[in-house]
Amino acid sequence: MYSCNVLDEQYAGAMAEHGFVPEPDNRRYGSMGLCWRQAGPGGSGYFWTYGQQDLYMLKIHDFYFHEDQLLEFCWPESLSVTWYESISGEEFSPCRRLVSGCVKSFIGGREPYRALIHRRVPIVSIGIEITPAYYQDYLRRQFPEEFQSLLESFQSLDQTDHFPEMVRLLKEVRDYRGEGLAAKLFYDGKVAEAVALVVERHRAHPAPRRTLTQEDERMLADVAAYITAHCADRLPLERLARIGCMGVSKLKDAFHVRYGCTITQYIQGQRTEQAGRLLRETDLPVSQVAAIVGYQNPSRFVEIFRRNTGRSPAEYRRACWSSFTEVNDMERKDSL
Repeated sequence: MYSCNVLDEQYAGAMAEHGFVPEPDNRRYGSMGLCWRQAGPGGSGYFWTYGQQDLYMLKIHDFYFHEDQLLEFCWPESLSVTWYESISGEEFSPCRRLVSGCVKSFIGGREPYRALIHRRVPIVSIGIEITPAYYQDYLRRQFPEEFQSLLESFQSLDQTDHFPEMVRLLKEVRDYRGEGLAAKLFYDGKVAEAVALVVERHRAHPAPRRTLTQEDERMLADVAAYITAHCADRLPLERLARIGCMGVSKLKDAFHVRYGCTITQYIQGQRTEQAGRLLRETDLPVSQVAAIVGYQNPSRFVEIFRRNTGRSPAEYRRACWSSFTEVNDMERKDSL
């Protein structure tokens, strides 16, 4: 029942490059879409898509890579909004962390997309991507006076950890299992509703236009590097402001513009990354890992680690060791 669209064709090469193969009979996320399975040695999991008449594509990610993966591809011209239930990594141009629990918009077709995805952390997300045929042809004809505000709405959304209406909608898309005409109408309606939510949020909370000077960029890079090197230490804002040669208020605002998160969230992300490495590569108790990365309260560490990765430290360690065993088994079979 599934029909390929333009976005599918553009993503197919990237999917094949990372070991995904189509499974048309897989009904894991609904019969109207196409499910891809990670069949290569590089990872494990699934990727599901549903497209309609070259107007939009729905995407569900639920997989992980065994090793860090640098993704680099030309994102097709499109507008998208995605909720990341679980992810860990960094985007480049500009450089900022990919964190769990955020809703993120993206405008494709401008420049190649580059991101580093951290190994063995599940990528669990639901997204809606609309094509120029939807927003330039259809919506501009219907609402010519408001077309520019649509682009501004997606651009201003950027990345936020508080958009509960969108999270609810995307969960409904993920959990739907209808077929035929009912499913087409359901998905069409959810795409229109998602666009409406983005526009409404922009109207209620217009984002001010902010730019950074080259000097600010350089100073912020120094601050970020210092945080990375000392993430387990106590890092008062006053010290970071001195390193960045700016006031505390300006530092907080400029850092968010540059990296798409607060300084606290950035510190927590760096601590989570260091903790993940210790959980993967050592058998240290979780309480000791917590202390090493800067948390004296293990419960607080577990809370933040789960928020950033979608799993508790114990669940994360079991998944990592399980995937390591899978890889070893596959290599052993290949050698026979």
